[in-house]
Amino acid sequence: MNSGTRHVRVIGTGLIGTSLGMALSDQGFDVSLEDPSPTACRLARDLGAGHVAGHLDAAEPDVVVVAAPPDVAADVVVAALERWPRSVVTDVASVKQTVLDRVLRSGADASRYVGSHPMAGRERSGAAAARRDLFDGRAWVVVPHEDSAEEAVDAIRHIATVVGSAVRVMPAREHDEAVAAVSHMPQVAASIVAACLRELPEPAVGLAGQGLRDVTRIAASDPRLWTQILAGNAEAVRDVLLDLRGQVDAVVAALHGLVEGEGEGSLGTLSRMLEAGNLGHARIPGKHGAAPTAYAVVSVLVPDKPGSIGRLLTDMGNAGINLEDLQLEHGLGQPFGIAYISVVPAAAEPLQEVLTTLGWQLHD
Repeated sequence: MNSGTRHVRVIGTGLIGTSLGMALSDQGFDVSLEDPSPTACRLARDLGAGHVAGHLDAAEPDVVVVAAPPDVAADVVVAALERWPRSVVTDVASVKQTVLDRVLRSGADASRYVGSHPMAGRERSGAAAARRDLFDGRAWVVVPHEDSAEEAVDAIRHIATVVGSAVRVMPAREHDEAVAAVSHMPQVAASIVAACLRELPEPAVGLAGQGLRDVTRIAASDPRLWTQILAGNAEAVRDVLLDLRGQVDAVVAALHGLVEGEGEGSLGTLSRMLEAGNLGHARIPGKHGAAPTAYAVVSVLVPDKPGSIGRLLTDMGNAGINLEDLQLEHGLGQPFGIAYISVVPAAAEPLQEVLTTLGWQLHD
């Protein structure tokens, strides 16, 4: 099935469906597109995601990818299994157990169904936000069940690999518990923190720095989509948030003790919380999913002028120094920003010397 998978039907031309169509088309796949919205489907076509499905697509696709919203994905999967009795069917919803349960209850041929979840996305949604490199270096979780045919699992592995993803295989419930902790809970936390800014006085909001931007970045995500995701994974997300609430309650109690002058042990509680955060952060995988790596950070003042960042990165490249990560912080009311350049520790001193020689001002 791997080498024979050439025709892929993508049902749903939002961000993920359109991005997948673009990536597969670039690899020579015949991609047919289907969406309840003709306009969305034509936009995906115009962006290079494939051709709009029509009477010329009478032959069964090798693989059907359901990229429909989470609340309807299961029904679309069942319909696809019944519509194409020989096709392998997957879905890319971010919650897997509810979809699997519906498929198994339907009586459809579940051996041809393999769930999957590309761990890729953006704050923006829709075909217009699609990127052909969206899946490069990202994890793609393949979620077979006990009745999934081996060739069906191989077909979905093949698609994920072809578009540049790193395949992980997990059972549905284990997947849902994992994403509740690493994806769904961060979304809730970011949204709650950002919501607290609504009534904050304008002068206070004006003091916001990179830390607040980092914490709230994903709060700009689509509320409709995330309502469906949280509802579909309610039990696992609830359990993760209960643990989070317990830790927040402990911090609140410690701060209350300090305010009331009865803070014995409070500093220890706060210190342990911050240290635990260090340890948890250190477990986040490094670049391309590799083991966590401690990078050195070189801070550079960057003029707020066109081309400044490009010139900085070009100077780094000409010096043969590889960029591991980059963050920008805009100076409050200043005509410059600060670029925080992460490099392997051995490259930090050579980078500082090169940039100083080329006239860049380092920021301590």
